[in-house]
Amino acid sequence: MNILQKNVSKIAYTALLLVLFAAGLLLAQYGPFSSNPNGNKATTGYGSLGGDFSLDSAQGKVHLKDFRGQLVVMYFGFTSCPEVCPTALSSVAASMRNLEPEQAQQIQPLFISVDPARDTLENLAAYSAYFHPRMLGLTGPIEELDILVPKYGAYYRHIPLESSALGYTVDHTSRLYVIDQEGKLVTTIAHGTSVEDMTLLFKQYL
Repeated sequence: MNILQKNVSKIAYTALLLVLFAAGLLLAQYGPFSSNPNGNKATTGYGSLGGDFSLDSAQGKVHLKDFRGQLVVMYFGFTSCPEVCPTALSSVAASMRNLEPEQAQQIQPLFISVDPARDTLENLAAYSAYFHPRMLGLTGPIEELDILVPKYGAYYRHIPLESSALGYTVDHTSRLYVIDQEGKLVTTIAHGTSVEDMTLLFKQYL
């Protein structure tokens, strides 16, 4: 390949990356994970997203299919998260407490840690139960998380913190993922959705 051909290939590759980046921005703004025009911050997910998975908990191996017949509310995060994770999990817990007890029993909240190196199963169990006794803390090897997270249209990234004793933090999707009684991803909930709106949405899918 001569120099001209190499330059053309580089330009074509760069153009392709720009197109993909622009498509991603459009999806983020107008796609199934954007807020809808009616003001409800929950949105309908693509049928191609989601799927069963298997992760570890302090009680043993857990499969998504174990919760058939229940509404699953899932969140990706990590226990060292300073603000976003506690806010999201607190909102889920408060919304569940707004429901009738028999309705709350039909919801299974899952907190999936994308920081398995620091979040032990025991710590995850205690952290999750702090927000709600039904909340289950899960995690798994990085290799498994790298497969699972994109399946739900989510992301996470470990970011070094040179001046911090933590060593690194984790940038991650701040949405909640709602999975229906048949194990299908049916909607997502944007960070900052009010407890009242979240409660109404849970009732809608129960």
